[in-house]
Amino acid sequence: MADKSEREKQQEARRAEFVKLLEASFNYTPPERGEIRSATILQIDGKGDVIVDLGAKQDGIVPSQDLERLDETMRANLKVGDSVFVYVINPRDQDGSLLVSISQGLQQQDWEEARRLYGTDDVVEVVVTGYNRGGVLVRWKRLEGFVPTSHLLSVGVGGADRRESLNATNRTLVVKVIEVDQTRRRLIFSERDAQKEWRIQQKAKLLAELMEGDVVKGIVTGLRDFGAFVNLGGADGLIHVSELAWHRVDHPKDVLHIGDEIEVYVLSLDRGTNRIALSRKRLLPDPWSDAMNRYHEGQPVEGMVTNVVDFGAFIALDDGLEGLLHLSEMGDGTLKEPHSYVKKGDRLPLRISRLEPDKRRVGFTQRWGVDLPAEGEGAAGETPASAAEAAESEGVELPESTLEETPHAELPTNGNGASVHGEPADAAESSAQES
Repeated sequence: MADKSEREKQQEARRAEFVKLLEASFNYTPPERGEIRSATILQIDGKGDVIVDLGAKQDGIVPSQDLERLDETMRANLKVGDSVFVYVINPRDQDGSLLVSISQGLQQQDWEEARRLYGTDDVVEVVVTGYNRGGVLVRWKRLEGFVPTSHLLSVGVGGADRRESLNATNRTLVVKVIEVDQTRRRLIFSERDAQKEWRIQQKAKLLAELMEGDVVKGIVTGLRDFGAFVNLGGADGLIHVSELAWHRVDHPKDVLHIGDEIEVYVLSLDRGTNRIALSRKRLLPDPWSDAMNRYHEGQPVEGMVTNVVDFGAFIALDDGLEGLLHLSEMGDGTLKEPHSYVKKGDRLPLRISRLEPDKRRVGFTQRWGVDLPAEGEGAAGETPASAAEAAESEGVELPESTLEETPHAELPTNGNGASVHGEPADAAESSAQES
């Protein structure tokens, strides 16, 4: 009975194996040219060929020529029992053999990686291998891809420059995957989208690393009336015009040029809006800090005209110290308006008529033959006042930083406190008496 029982068990096992094979035969799908399948290495012969089992009715052969396309490290590490992807070159050649390729089968891993990258913000590098009318051909890992012209940034506008840039093979592009279709072997990249993503990522990274008070280097990328944009390595910050220099700056182009590499001070960070406020003047010596040690009233100096207004001209010394040359202190003091006498950018020989570093004020004169005013008096008996008061009396709008910091003499006023539009007080009184 025991022997019979053992025989029955063996028969049942054989029947089960037969059923399994029968069911497998019904589900069997023969390999097709171009198909990629998972296979197991069965044998590596002395000729260099590799025999693999890919679930077909016959084993597949990997020619030695295909193995030569693998890098040396991978080729040396192949061993019996390894699972590999293979590409069906020919389901049945003239000798009836099933030819497969490991090198092309490895592309499956690259296709899977491409599908993972699609829809993410990740960027990759590709190498240009050629071009056609629609764009450039590129290689990414083991796959051939394409970048349409409309998605290229590093290409000329037209003519010879365009052809030359398209035909620049072996150059590297940073791109983003925008289309993956393995069945049609379509892999499309975009350099333009990658640049956007790269900038967003760089700005987020920069904002996470930067701290207020940091000093960093950057490249001037844009100049506007309100300030200068500086690229800090993938993210732009803004230097407001009031933070460009200690003296008044009418336009950033007066002190900076696009392409300049400069050091900047991080004033503030707004991580909610991704804005970076920068300063240039915070890294420049404050000319007022030791002005009393370097200058004195009556000292001859030379300065540049930074702005001309109805009541005079703003003058900046080479170290950034800025003050007012009042109309009454120009030339011989008889000028009626300054615009025909000086213009922005002129360099003038001057003398310091009043110096008050504690109030950040300095006044200039060109009246060489006139004694300097006594303590507490300005030109023609006037009392010095801020540029804001002078500007307000003349109806001149000045930048906020100038109204707060730049000093000049007060405009003369008549007995009612009204300005006399640039005329010295005594001249206004004599004029009134004559009339």
